[in-house]
Amino acid sequence: MTDYDALLNTASTMGIQMLESGAEAYRVEDSLLRLCRAYGVETTEIFAIPSLLIVSMCDPDGHSHTRVRRLYRRGTDLHQVDLLNSLCRLVCRETPPFPRVDGELARIAAGTGYPPALQLVGYAFVAAFFTPLFGGTLADACCSLVAGAAIGVLKLWMDRLRANGFFVNTLCSMAAALVAIAGVQLGAGQNLDKIIIGAFMGLVPGVAITNFMRDVLAGDLFSGITKLAESLLTATALALGAGIALSAARSIWGVI
Repeated sequence: MTDYDALLNTASTMGIQMLESGAEAYRVEDSLLRLCRAYGVETTEIFAIPSLLIVSMCDPDGHSHTRVRRLYRRGTDLHQVDLLNSLCRLVCRETPPFPRVDGELARIAAGTGYPPALQLVGYAFVAAFFTPLFGGTLADACCSLVAGAAIGVLKLWMDRLRANGFFVNTLCSMAAALVAIAGVQLGAGQNLDKIIIGAFMGLVPGVAITNFMRDVLAGDLFSGITKLAESLLTATALALGAGIALSAARSIWGVI
């Protein structure tokens, strides 16, 4: 006999971890439906959006069992999404006891991911390598590398404080623009716009925009529109931060 409470807890925990890692709504819903069916529950309804997960199922007597979980933080961790997908396939194939599945979920959640130093290097080199693609020079790429490193330092620090995402992106873009302005004024760089655009590539919500299109095409309009709004807010934060830095440089220091 299926333990509906245990199944609800396991399914909702897996769904929450997938959403927090940046998985698409249709992937979460499909994975949890397969998980519930593997344990013999055919009447299951899943509703997933970037900020909410609802799992509901009916037992043979017609009684409804429901879990509602709110999401308070989201990110992009495709490695964790892959681990959760693999775990879901394993569970559907072998239907192990729920405590074992919960233990695996806890182990995946406890994963530390990439170390801060490596993330910092990633922000720096993403900025440096994108700048020449937009027409920047080697000197511009070097300036963009420093600006990307500044973004990485600020973002890692503010993520630890669980600061608001809009504020984090605004502050990071402002810092990157100020570094770019300083580099050009000191003669280390030549094309201010190329340096700033290259530095911002580490903050552009590419995965969110891709998931928005996939969710809309899959019919998950509410989830897709939510991700579109999140992407537009991120783009607005980047433009706002750069605008503040450029305006300050023009009005206070008389440059640009």
